[in-house]
This record gives sequence, C-alpha cells and structure tokens, in this order.
Amino acid sequence: MKKTKPVGGQAVIEGVMMKDDKAYAIAVRTPKGKIITRKKRYLSLCKTNKILALPFIRGIIQLGEMLVIGIKTLTWSADIAEEKKSEKISKKELGITLLIALAFTIGLFVVLPYYATKLVVTKHGVFFNLIDGIIRVAVFFAYLIIIGLFKDMKRVFQYHGAEHMSVACYEARKPLTPKNCKKYSRLHPRCGTSFLVYVIVISIIAFSLVKTDLWYVNLGIRILFIPLIIGVSYEFLKLATKFKNNIIFKILILPGLWTQKITTKKPDNKQLEVAIVALKKII
Repeated sequence: MKKTKPVGGQAVIEGVMMKDDKAYAIAVRTPKGKIITRKKRYLSLCKTNKILALPFIRGIIQLGEMLVIGIKTLTWSADIAEEKKSEKISKKELGITLLIALAFTIGLFVVLPYYATKLVVTKHGVFFNLIDGIIRVAVFFAYLIIIGLFKDMKRVFQYHGAEHMSVACYEARKPLTPKNCKKYSRLHPRCGTSFLVYVIVISIIAFSLVKTDLWYVNLGIRILFIPLIIGVSYEFLKLATKFKNNIIFKILILPGLWTQKITTKKPDNKQLEVAIVALKKII
C-alpha cells in the first residue's frame, strides 16, 4: 500500500489550502458553485539551509512561512469567493500585514494580560505570573469564542473541520470521498490550534522566570522570549504527532484537541468536496 506523506493545511474563505513539503494548493468554491483551484511550488528555507532546519529554530521558520502563505491564500480565496479580480500582493503590503499581525498578537496576548494583572497584583512573583497566565488563557479563549460568533468565521471553522477530516481519511489510506471523510474526527493532533495552546502554556512557564519589577524590562524580556516559546512549542507538536499513541502524550495533547472543538465545526458534503479537491492537488 502506498505510503502517505505529511500534509497539513488551513481553512480559507469558502475553501481550503493544503500543503506538503514541495507545494501548496488552494481550492475555493465560487458563489456559482464552481470549485476554483490554484497550486504553487513551495520549498521551505529549512530544506535549503541546515542551520534553519535545526530543532527549536525550524519552528520559527515554519511559522513565518505559514503566515506568509496564509495571508496570500486568504487574500486569493476572498477574491475568488467574492468573484473579484485577484491582485498579487506586493512584498511591501505583505510585510506591513505581517507587522500589523505581529503587533496585534503581542499586544493582545502579552501586553494586555501583563497590564491587566498589574491592576490586581503590584509585586512580581509567583502570584503575579499565575494571574498573568490565567488572564492570557482567558483572553485566548474569549478571542476564539467571539470570532466564532461571526457568520463568515463559522463557515471558515466548517472548512477547518473539512480540512482535518479529509487529511485523516488520507492518512488512514481510505478513498477520498465525502462519505469516507465523515467517518473521521474533525480534531487533529497536528493542528495549528493545538500549537497555539502549547504556545500559551509554555509562555506561562517561560514568563514565570522573569522576576524584575521594571515594566519595560519585564515586557522586553517577554517579547524576546517569544521566538524561544515558538521553537519549543513546535518541537512539542512534532513529538506529540510522532508519539500520538503514547498514553502520556495522549493526555498532554487533550487541551489542544478540546480547543479545536471551538475552531472546527462539522462540515457539509460540499465543503468536504472542496477540501478533497485541494488535497488531491498535492498528493
């Protein structure tokens, strides 16, 4: 039986993006019901530079590349779904978008919890870091729940479920049909949602090491810790995938799987069809 290769993906506007280590493909359904596809060659920097492929470094590179691909595919899918003329994003526009996304993420998940904690606890220590961590977790889940209330995001979450179910069907070496895909869970251990959960948890541990009361030093160190946290989280995700049948890892990955119940929804047959089309373009 033919061996499967590692594939991953991302839900986009009315569609799904699938990626392996050589290319990524997008499939989007138009308002008229037609499925439009696009495939692009892609070679990670981790494949061309041995240093960037080292553990704890490769996770940072992979995340950066996924952000770039994600922005490009989201923009393209939005144009197709709304039947607009698709325009290529310039490097300048892409860079500005990434900087805005980075600033928003740091502000929401690092700066906001820090200053919210200072309203409750003034002295840095174990209790300060505990409250800071709890607020960060609360902000994270509040963010997911709030965006999930929007109609368009509910559709994206359904396509996210379709992505996971089709990948699980492929990994089980079953024919890729909507009927077969429906037999599999919409939760997947190698999901970006799980990765974010690991980032949140590991950040709580890492930030607890910062002891200074100087706000600018405290925040500065927390921001500098972010690449390290991403690198460690990525390695944990790789281990969790490799040892997914190990009882210890089964327990450790549960929070990530539970969180996916928010970011994935049950797809319909048409959404599964789109995910299957995207997946078939790269396998």
